[in-house]
Amino acid sequence: MDHRLATDLRRLPELLGLTLRYAQSVLDGLDERPVVPSRAVGAGGGEGLDEGPGEGLGQGLGQGLGEEGGGVEGALAEFGARWAPWLSASAGGRYLGFVTGGATPAALAGDWLTSVFDQNSNSGLDGAGQALERETVGLLRELFGLGPEHSGTFVSGATLSNTVGLAIAREWLGERLGVSPAEDGAGALGTVRVLSGAPHSSIGKALSVLGLGRNALVTVPTLPGREAVDPVALDRALADTPGPAVVVANAGTVNTVDFDDLTAIAGLKRRHDFWLHTDAAFGAFAGLSPEHAHLVAGLGLADSVCVDLHKWLNVPYDSAVQFTRRQDLQARVFSNAAAYLGPLGPDPDLVHLTPENSHRLRALAAWFTLRAYGRQGHREIVERDIDCARRLGDELAADPAFRLLAPVRLNVVCFTLADRPTPERLAALREAAAGEVFVTPTVFGGTAALRAAFSNWRTTHTDVGRAAQALRTAAKGLG
Repeated sequence: MDHRLATDLRRLPELLGLTLRYAQSVLDGLDERPVVPSRAVGAGGGEGLDEGPGEGLGQGLGQGLGEEGGGVEGALAEFGARWAPWLSASAGGRYLGFVTGGATPAALAGDWLTSVFDQNSNSGLDGAGQALERETVGLLRELFGLGPEHSGTFVSGATLSNTVGLAIAREWLGERLGVSPAEDGAGALGTVRVLSGAPHSSIGKALSVLGLGRNALVTVPTLPGREAVDPVALDRALADTPGPAVVVANAGTVNTVDFDDLTAIAGLKRRHDFWLHTDAAFGAFAGLSPEHAHLVAGLGLADSVCVDLHKWLNVPYDSAVQFTRRQDLQARVFSNAAAYLGPLGPDPDLVHLTPENSHRLRALAAWFTLRAYGRQGHREIVERDIDCARRLGDELAADPAFRLLAPVRLNVVCFTLADRPTPERLAALREAAAGEVFVTPTVFGGTAALRAAFSNWRTTHTDVGRAAQALRTAAKGLG
């Protein structure tokens, strides 16, 4: 055994303790460190990448491997000096970009143990990893109010969850037409139409990957001033669609967290033949709040559902779950025949259910946080984040420098500058405020805008006050 590897093995308890102390210092310092270091906040996030040692991001990016390493202690010291100062405080309460959760204490413990046990849970031939995942899927199904007819599988994120759901939809289209795209290719389907009001960008990516093509996506008119699809327009579009189709409903859009009327859309199945896929990446969590549960009424009527877990469940990246009523079609798409794998059978191994042959035991972090805090604990996180979003919306609406572009329906504040809201001015505002709060750019209704998304378990009213003040100060500095 290499002498440094042998030394690290002998010192492992000491080195894990050293890593624990370092990790604790990072977490303890979240409130004080810049949310995003100023030199890494530009459009590409890469300023300083070519700078030399001691001068900027990476301090000498591209250093060679060298013949001999420095062991765990040396690597930790180098990481702390060269990279840690430039990483964002995305685990903290004022990182409001995208829809990014943190990691609850229980999820962090579960994630650490995921690496300790290092399971490839795709196979049921060894260990209990698959059983643990199936139990966790059952807990999530209960959390989101889905029924036993929905089977579920862990995947890496919403993009892959949407891709898997649409892959199953593709096979369903083949079933309706008497062909199998899994065997004969997507071309066997002919023209495919996928209808949606305000689809997430991952839908187009999924259609590209699945060979259906981005042009298969048909954007259906939304309700006036909304991102929610107009059910009457969808009805007409389905009537004009030859043969079976796919409908992608949205339970929580990116810009304004708008919700399609899921029950009304499902009701259109009485007149039209379509697969209903619901993208509820973070909107599914609205069901935990009695005040907002009506927004996801009808979620269980979907044929497939996407939910992202590293958002509002606050488990570490990467983690999501995909639900479907037709696991038989899912296994037809992803079945993996090899002599060293278990048989397909009526209860397929996970290797037969997603594109991944290697499948980290992502379920363990989710299992930990669900068992640790239950429905009540996660409901409190959701409701607190919703309240924080409302407070920031109220703060910005009361400031003449800003203008809200949509009501705060759930956990996202979509806003812009009242005066000259150009992309350049908004980028300057983002950069000026980035030490205290991180928000992301968007365009809504043709207007350049910013989004503040609340989904972190750490976020409090104090964070809202600091974020609002930082945005006000930055706006004043624009001149």
